[in-house]
This record gives sequence, structure tokens and C-alpha cells, in this order.
Amino acid sequence: MVQTLNAIGKKCPMPVLLTKKELKKMNPGDFLEVIADDRGVLEDIPALLRRTGDKIVETREDNGNIIMKIEKV
Repeated sequence: MVQTLNAIGKKCPMPVLLTKKELKKMNPGDFLEVIADDRGVLEDIPALLRRTGDKIVETREDNGNIIMKIEKV
């Protein structure tokens, strides 16, 4: 299953807190696509995932938005 978290317009730490909250509800093998425009997520979300053990499978930019696809492990 793939879920999308729209964090556009939210400033850190909100995108990270919302990501953490969504990941807690998910099952292993599910994917979460986070869309944010705060560049802080490029450092903050990988730091979160180092603690949770989940992994980023893709990071890309589109029209100034950062899109991270995370696999729940």
C-alpha cells in the first residue's frame, strides 16, 4: 500500500513529526510518499529513519517540492 503525506507549507519540525506519526500506523512493506517544500526534510527525515529503521527508496524534486518515498520496514 502507498500512502501520501502532503506537508507542503509546513515548516520543520512538523513534516518530520507527521511522518513519524504516519509510519507508526503503517505495516511493514507499506510505502509513505512525503511531499514537502521545507528543505530541512532532506536532513531531518533521514535522521528520523535512522532511529526507526525504515528506509528511503527514492528522493526527487518536482517544482520546488521534495518528494521522498519511504518503505516501512
